[in-house]
Amino acid sequence: MHRWRPAKVGTKASIRHQPVVTHPTYGRPGAEHDGEVKTSGSAKPTANSVPMETNTVSVVVADSGLIQSQLLARALKGRRDFNVSEVALEMTALDNFIQTNPVDVVLLAGNHLPDFSLLRWLRISYPNISPVLLAEEGDRELVVNALRAGAKGIFLFSQTPFPMLCKCIHCVFKGQIWLNTQQMNYALAALSDVPTLRVVNSNGKLLLTAREEQVVALVADGLSNRGVAAELGLSEHTIKKYLLRIFDKLGISSRVELVLYAMSHGENRPSEWMPTSG
Repeated sequence: MHRWRPAKVGTKASIRHQPVVTHPTYGRPGAEHDGEVKTSGSAKPTANSVPMETNTVSVVVADSGLIQSQLLARALKGRRDFNVSEVALEMTALDNFIQTNPVDVVLLAGNHLPDFSLLRWLRISYPNISPVLLAEEGDRELVVNALRAGAKGIFLFSQTPFPMLCKCIHCVFKGQIWLNTQQMNYALAALSDVPTLRVVNSNGKLLLTAREEQVVALVADGLSNRGVAAELGLSEHTIKKYLLRIFDKLGISSRVELVLYAMSHGENRPSEWMPTSG
């Protein structure tokens, strides 16, 4: 006898964290970290269907405020997947701790502006450790400078619920970058800017045109004439003419002198792309 059996309907759900995605899944709109949820089937995923993190991550909370540091560490210690320690937000204390303990992720927080030199030191001295900057606000300057200094993630406590911090920690532990959409837009905008180097005399008077300042900035970054030409969309011949004009204005005669002059008299600032005919 043939027995009728109901067809099985399966639901498969998994969460994949990406460096940047475009749709928030937690928190207020526009005040998130972003995550992408992929599902198959029509049924909604349940809490039991979401895979749990199995790797134990060694986390160091480095905060200038003792009470805040203790509260944050206590909250993280409630998770079985974290091994949490507290260290003062100071290079010597961090160095001493890292040399004698395994560390995967460092959370940097403080009541004042972030110390980017601490981020740079971590990047150079301990490149395998992932620093995450905990900040109240994430304006363009802070985001760009933090990423340049070596931050692997920027977490905004004032705009993002605490459970997302746990996801942030696992994300950077896996070698990914934790940014929300706005922060990524800041980073992309910084990459698309052509740098300029404002050059002035002793009276503060500008000596170069905006285009000449761009040429100086790119030469100071180590680009060849061909590289400068490609960056600005100009010919090498045009770049040579620009350099001769710049040499004449500054009273120098070589690229080496130009770089030294730029280092001592220049002021970095971002600038939008200029017309290629400039």
